[in-house]
Amino acid sequence: MVRMETPICDFGWKAPDFDLPGVDGRRYKLESACGPNGLLVMFICNHCPYVKAVLDRIVRDARELKALGVACIAIMPNDPGDYPEDSFDSMLRVARDKDFPFPYVMDETQEVARAYGAVCTPDFFGFNRDLELQYRGRLDASKKETAPEDTRRDLFEAMAQVARTGLGPREQIPSMGCSIKWKES
Repeated sequence: MVRMETPICDFGWKAPDFDLPGVDGRRYKLESACGPNGLLVMFICNHCPYVKAVLDRIVRDARELKALGVACIAIMPNDPGDYPEDSFDSMLRVARDKDFPFPYVMDETQEVARAYGAVCTPDFFGFNRDLELQYRGRLDASKKETAPEDTRRDLFEAMAQVARTGLGPREQIPSMGCSIKWKES
């Protein structure tokens, strides 16, 4: 496991399209995934300790963002051949057990992760209603351990601002997590 940090936000960068299968049997595209006030694209997986530490908070924040008109989608980019815990069946189980309020989709070819420049799990891309990047930071101060309950909710506060104004905060702290498990070419 290699720890990585996300690069700084490239404000205004346009979200690349995708067409990915969800654990619910549906296919999801960028346009259909977007909410009226924006979209949070999250690259997560099942096995990463950084994701496990914040998964309940991701679910909480996604529910609250939905009420603000910001939709969320979680993309699993890892190679399940090397990481069986990230298999489609395991994704289905995690989504069901955690009652995900967002689609959980698989990027089997890893083309979407590459198009987004995703580097780790979790990696968050917050877009405004025009699908322009406004946030590329952390969820909160959690690392491999969950931060205290009263910790600042960086991602939620940023995306609430994006929902209201269309613009993200200029100061953002990078997300960190396990490197994406790329398939060998």
